[in-house]
Amino acid sequence: MLYEKYAEAIQNNDAKSEFALYHNDWQFKFHSSGHIMKNGDMSVADRQKMLESIEVTEMRCLYENEDIMVTHSVTKFPNGTSDAVMMVSMKKDGLIWRTETGSTPLK
Repeated sequence: MLYEKYAEAIQNNDAKSEFALYHNDWQFKFHSSGHIMKNGDMSVADRQKMLESIEVTEMRCLYENEDIMVTHSVTKFPNGTSDAVMMVSMKKDGLIWRTETGSTPLK
């Protein structure tokens, strides 16, 4: 399924491979602000810098089928904080189409 390719791209800090998994109509909703980021709003180079600045650990797939992928991980940010991150991605044409996340700060 898609999770293996996604996890490999994240663990290898490979923004180009990650972006190849997103549908042309992909959207990412930020619950903290309500902002919606669309495919093309971030360059591969920008995403590459972001991937290199964070540390994603304990990544696992909770559920995946042809319509949805649900993952969980712990992400450490450049400011030293860490969050538990739940990501839900709806799929279309075998690619990530709509993504929403929720995160909980870890002490």
